[in-house]
Amino acid sequence: MSETLSAVLLEAINDEYKARATYRQIISKFGEIRPFINIVEAESRHIEALLPLFDKYGVAVPEDHWNSRIEAPQSILEACRVGVDAENKNAEMYDRLLKLTVDYPDVQRVLMQLQRASTENHLPAFQRCVERGGSQGQGRGQQRRHGRYAE
Repeated sequence: MSETLSAVLLEAINDEYKARATYRQIISKFGEIRPFINIVEAESRHIEALLPLFDKYGVAVPEDHWNSRIEAPQSILEACRVGVDAENKNAEMYDRLLKLTVDYPDVQRVLMQLQRASTENHLPAFQRCVERGGSQGQGRGQQRRHGRYAE
């Protein structure tokens, strides 16, 4: 196992920890609002998807200290904008990490799945939230809450 692979896995899991902590703080401040309640659960699934790679390649799983390092934004609209920014940065990070892991198809498979969830599910949900001005809205988000909304 290379130092590069170790660094990739650590960066990926820390980014997922940070996202989960951010969305938890937003929920703590504003209540169980969409899309945060769906996406915070997805971030936990993303972390779970990375854990077998840590085990396989003998990389120690870092502790998650992000909850104490994050402050919630001042408004729901700002929180939605934070979500858009975080998911854009997440996708860019995975582009970079994928280039570093070409010799590890199993790692690439997981990273591509996580990137797809960010770009195809999370980002559009936060963009809709911004478009609504941070209001909860009805309709599409309500219907998708119980489906394949936030992977």
